[in-house]
Amino acid sequence: MNPRARHPAARASSGRRPGPRIGRVFLVGAGPGDPRLLTLRGAEVLRRADVVVHDRLISPAVLDLAPARAERIDVGKAPGRPHPDQAAICALLVERARRGQAVVRLKGGDPFVFGRGGEELLACARAGVPVEVVPGVTSAVAAPAAAGIPVTHRGLARSFAVVTATTADGGGPDWAALARAADTLVVLMGAGRLAQVCRALVAAGRAAEEPAAAVEAATTPAERTVVGTLATLPDLARAARLRPPATLVVGAVVALAEETAALRTAQAPSSGISSGSAPIVGPCQGSSSGR
Repeated sequence: MNPRARHPAARASSGRRPGPRIGRVFLVGAGPGDPRLLTLRGAEVLRRADVVVHDRLISPAVLDLAPARAERIDVGKAPGRPHPDQAAICALLVERARRGQAVVRLKGGDPFVFGRGGEELLACARAGVPVEVVPGVTSAVAAPAAAGIPVTHRGLARSFAVVTATTADGGGPDWAALARAADTLVVLMGAGRLAQVCRALVAAGRAAEEPAAAVEAATTPAERTVVGTLATLPDLARAARLRPPATLVVGAVVALAEETAALRTAQAPSSGISSGSAPIVGPCQGSSSGR
């Protein structure tokens, strides 16, 4: 008898139909706005996507990396427009992966920085769906950088903290604790509450003359930066008609944006790459330059 011949029982057991193929979910950070800041791994998984579940503000150039055949599902929030809640988004990711599809969940910035990516990761894990996290460049550091503001700088700032201006229940964070938490504060999603946030930080102990900046649409052609102090920034931003999305930066490092603005503006045409907007500057008594 051929020793390699398989026992009839073995042949019978191997003839069972395999279970349905399970796909995979990729939680991808799309970066702060400029499509060129998407990571190589993010672009790679997008090119293999069967379905892309994306936020509202994702650049069309990033979405175009997915195959033409890939389904695109916009689950982003927009004023006056119905949108699925987080539970429905999690269920959608699981359901499509169980069909055997490669599902890319595309989020602005980084999926784990105020992107609710942790909830989607847990939903997939609890459903037995394979999931990969592809980190992205968060606007918490990209927006200040684009405006010429380092969040840490020798002699000025040894620490920074990131917070969202609005919590899930519609309230705000503990400004008293945050005011003392770090040298530089970065506040995301704060355009609509800028005056309230600046007042709260002053009331919590930050100096009214401390440098502060608001960066609108960071890393995109629409980027604008307004520089002032905690006392003056709300009026300056209102006069400039600053709109969301905007990132608030508070701390001595903000004064560096004024010093580097002329050089960054001058370099942009020769390089062919935008290097940040020239700031709209108001009085900045707290700056290291003494202005």
